[in-house]
Amino acid sequence: MRTPHSTYRLQINEAFTLCDAARRLEALADLGVDWVYLSPILQAEPGSDHGYDVVSHAQVDTSRGGREGLDALAAEARRLGMGVLVDIVPNHVGVATPEHNSWWWQVLRDGPESALADAFDIDWEAGGGKLLLPIVGDDDWSADGTVAHLELEQGGEALRYWDTRLPVAPGTGEGTAQQVLERQHYRLGHWKQGDDQLNYRRFFAVSTLAGVRVELPEVFDATHVEIERWFDEGLVHGLRVDHPDGLRDPRGYLEDLDRVTGGGFVLVEKILEPGEELPRWATAGTTGYDTLAAIDRVLTDASAADRLDALDARLRGGESVDWAELTHRTKRRIADGILRAEVLRLEREVRAADAWGDEGAPADTADAIAELLACFPVYRSYLPDGLEHLGTAAERAKGYRPDLAGTIDALLPVLGNARQPAALRFQQTSGMVMAKGVEDTAFYRYSRLTSLNEVGGDPDVFAIDVADFHASMGRRQAEWPHAMNTLSTHDTKRGEDVRARITTIAEVPEAWEALLDKLLVFAPHRGRAFANLLLQAIVGAWPASEDRLVAYMEKAAREADAITHWTDPDTAFEANLTELVRNVSAQPAASDVEAFLAETETGFRANVLAAKLLNLTIPGFPDVYQGAEALEQSLVDPDNRRPVDWDRMDALREAAREPLSSEWDLEVAKTRLVREALHLRRAHPERFDDYAPLLGHGEAAEHVIAFDRGGAVAVATRLPIGLDARGGWGDTTLQLPDGEGRWRELLTGRELDGGTVRLADLLEALPVALLTRIEQ
Repeated sequence: MRTPHSTYRLQINEAFTLCDAARRLEALADLGVDWVYLSPILQAEPGSDHGYDVVSHAQVDTSRGGREGLDALAAEARRLGMGVLVDIVPNHVGVATPEHNSWWWQVLRDGPESALADAFDIDWEAGGGKLLLPIVGDDDWSADGTVAHLELEQGGEALRYWDTRLPVAPGTGEGTAQQVLERQHYRLGHWKQGDDQLNYRRFFAVSTLAGVRVELPEVFDATHVEIERWFDEGLVHGLRVDHPDGLRDPRGYLEDLDRVTGGGFVLVEKILEPGEELPRWATAGTTGYDTLAAIDRVLTDASAADRLDALDARLRGGESVDWAELTHRTKRRIADGILRAEVLRLEREVRAADAWGDEGAPADTADAIAELLACFPVYRSYLPDGLEHLGTAAERAKGYRPDLAGTIDALLPVLGNARQPAALRFQQTSGMVMAKGVEDTAFYRYSRLTSLNEVGGDPDVFAIDVADFHASMGRRQAEWPHAMNTLSTHDTKRGEDVRARITTIAEVPEAWEALLDKLLVFAPHRGRAFANLLLQAIVGAWPASEDRLVAYMEKAAREADAITHWTDPDTAFEANLTELVRNVSAQPAASDVEAFLAETETGFRANVLAAKLLNLTIPGFPDVYQGAEALEQSLVDPDNRRPVDWDRMDALREAAREPLSSEWDLEVAKTRLVREALHLRRAHPERFDDYAPLLGHGEAAEHVIAFDRGGAVAVATRLPIGLDARGGWGDTTLQLPDGEGRWRELLTGRELDGGTVRLADLLEALPVALLTRIEQ
């Protein structure tokens, strides 16, 4: 199996097609990139910017370049010796525009008798034989089920609600639009009815993304014909599997995928909680959120935790936040709210299991299921693996709700039995509750240090020490040497260099509190802790346009779901936050922000390069998100999918050809680091076949993190502001491997002897060093 030495993620859409990507490959190869990594390219909803709403698995999206575009990209990659990795979406399809999804259209038209009905995870019985489509707006809904702005097309072959076109079953197209609707295999409902009445599985709480049953062989085969062709024709060499936790049987799916790809390279977008291990599936590993979390935390000053906790409590009126309690509340709110339909379906399947005999399941069964989901400690189990997580959830749930103890105990034999449909559905559902309750809610309520509020990370884990980092990397080298490492993705809440700036707050918590107090005079009295989160984003992304920051504010505030909400916006609160953004962006407040930036600039520059060096050199292989060879100061999507200024990337790449001196531009230095590391990994992969920690000796030893990969040595500064405060490296030394031979430092081009080196000399020009042996 061919494995990548590095990847470079490109967002493929109508504005940057596969043909555009093909023309970009030569520049990426010059940067040192080994494989190009593409966002989803199968036919998606019209106008989709991201491609995760696939409407047809039969072809490459025509608006993204189509078959010809993929052929052109594959040919250029082949010429340059590059591999191709593609993101695929097996869990769900887009159904927002039924006329563009032929499978969904047929099921709506023909109902449960459709030949494609089994392709979707639909509970027809719960819907009275009809499929609920929760698409009707407030002004068009009547309690008696009539729908305004519903029209019957001439000829009676389709209904139209505003821009949504819906099929009409054969022989039912006569009469008024409302009469025709009543004869269909679907019913239109108010958009809020999707929360508790939806009768098809979806992606998280997105009703326009319907789950697909790829656990059925005929469905898997039909949805992977085009993907199989890519491998048969040598167009694609690897896949990134989106959201495997939504699948009925991830292990079985990956085995099927291994078969159709002929043993191709496969990664899974799997989020692991602290201490959780990836199951031994047919995969090379995860897409790297676990290493992202480790890198951010080894660069965070652990001593600031108490001070920042106290600040957060002050902003909440003296109320301290317990992360476990917060996430329990937010997950339970999700289970009782936007995912209530999934809980009720689980209840129906539990009752069908007949675990209670003649008496039937108790009335509080749904309540107990929701509590178990809220207490589940990881995204999901993979029965029989992970049964202990269900036990942990049960004990936690009974602690919160002793009144449910009996029902919870009775549920365990059902939910822990991999042969029970309810157990399989519970596994699919727990990840939905975790993702929506934690990533998409709690992450926006917890403001202690928001660089830690990142996908794949636990904000309750404030920092890790160097020894723990080395231990985890040693395990990674032994167990998952071909997994991906990432710092920024299309899903990260903050780009890597936004987090690098926010990380400096942990070294100067007093200065941050002083700045915050100056800026909070512009903030509303409600939601002061959220204002802290927002201001960290503003400082991290500085200088960002007012439009970008206001868009981020609106999304973050509504995701927090505390004062304002997606379904019920508090316009006054949001207007006050908009004024906060405007005031902070203008003088005189902008001068206060810039003074803080100047105070932390040395730390920021060091954090940017340290995080990138670690990402590029630790076990596994690095992915560079598009444009992240330069400063990556994007915020949550869609901000992080903005077009890349490729001309600017080219200019930086040209400037980065020259060795760096003591006077260096941060973006040139970062690009140089990426270029040298990727070239080294591609030219000498054997120098990355091992992992050995290198320990500093002396008074500033805690400020260095270094390791030997087997001929390539990475040396990074950590806690740089504290290092400056103590007067620098002093006589702190580092022992290079073996003590013999000559080494070249690739960023500056300097050569040095092996053995003991003074860090003050090695890191005289830059806060990081990348060394490799000079061949004799």
